[in-house]
Amino acid sequence: MRFPLFWRIFFSIWLAMALTVVVSNIATRVLLDRERQAIERQAGLLDLAREAVKIRESGERGSAWRFLKSEGERLELHLILLGKDKNDGRLPPHIRERMDSGWYPQKPAVLDVNEDYRLVAWPRAEGEGWLDPRFFRAIELGLAFVMISLACWWIARRVSRPLKHMETTAQAISRGDNSLRVSDRIAQRRDEVGQLATAFNAMTEQLCSLLERQKHLLRDISHDLRTPLARQRIAIELASEAGADEELMASILRQNERLETMTGQILTLYRVTEAGGDIEREPLKPVKVINRVLQDAADYAEHRGVDCKLVVSPESAGTSVLGDEGLLQRAIDNILQNALDHTPPGKAVKLALSVSGGWLSLAVEDNGPGVPQETLPHLFEPFFRADKSRGGTGWGLGLAVARDIVSAHDGRIDATIAEAGGLKVRVRLPVFIGG
Repeated sequence: MRFPLFWRIFFSIWLAMALTVVVSNIATRVLLDRERQAIERQAGLLDLAREAVKIRESGERGSAWRFLKSEGERLELHLILLGKDKNDGRLPPHIRERMDSGWYPQKPAVLDVNEDYRLVAWPRAEGEGWLDPRFFRAIELGLAFVMISLACWWIARRVSRPLKHMETTAQAISRGDNSLRVSDRIAQRRDEVGQLATAFNAMTEQLCSLLERQKHLLRDISHDLRTPLARQRIAIELASEAGADEELMASILRQNERLETMTGQILTLYRVTEAGGDIEREPLKPVKVINRVLQDAADYAEHRGVDCKLVVSPESAGTSVLGDEGLLQRAIDNILQNALDHTPPGKAVKLALSVSGGWLSLAVEDNGPGVPQETLPHLFEPFFRADKSRGGTGWGLGLAVARDIVSAHDGRIDATIAEAGGLKVRVRLPVFIGG
């Protein structure tokens, strides 16, 4: 049976307020009973009443009144002697109301002297046995504060803990841990929070299933494309040797190479995603990897009319990182190719290698048109292209592959707008300190 969260909160607060009223009333009654009992137990109070009765029965009503007043001042009490068959009109109205009320707790102490008289006693204001009404109000307010605070704390805890759990789970899933779900204890709650947790789990399951299917689809297509592309490349080369139009064959060959590059990128992306952090690692020098990438890209950079300038700080020259050399070379090559693609002829791509705080940092800065600030967070998403500002002929896979490779090496990658207006991509890898 579902019990809405609205009614849970409503009844919790209502119950807290009801308990406050009941508990404060009980506490007030207990304190007042103790006050009355303390008065009744005063030594000699009954003897004093009998003495007043004797004075009164001797015809000295004024003397009896003065006697009780004098003794009352000494004992810090109001004392009034009343006949049991007389009206209580001599009492102050608020005391008479207390005596006449069947439920009002603040009653004075009443002592039966004999069959005809009774003594009514209550503390004088600010006297030793007097309880200030403000004291009772303070008790009621204090109890109300404690009870309602406890109820609000319980409600806040009841609502916030599962929401915090769902937030933590969502953040973990966004970081790539697709196996996490909201716990069954929360999902089985019979309120809106439980429904939200159930819907969250169902949504996450559906999204993860779609992502998994997309990943396998790309992998299968890439695998299936490699064989016909290789055969097509051989056919193009044979046609070129047979005297076919060289310009046409060169164009077809370039398109073939682009398709082979794309399938290679997709397969690398799949490999890194599947492996996660379980990649083969060994100590390696990033400077050597970067130089190898620059050597491989030299012909393309010359064709583009772009210079590549590498600046290596002295302390980073001999620094090592732990990783897969082939994957790191692919990541750096993708970043460099992206920079070369968007740098106009006659300009330069700057690479800077440095070490700081246990991290090795490689910054690659191009001299292209840059990208809008709002597109920076999306540059590392697969198939994302900032075409409006940077053009290009790629598929938006290079930086996505670089991101996954860097993440698999426990590193970080980000993109910012360079001072010259181009794009600056920075890779940070933890320094390896080994024997």
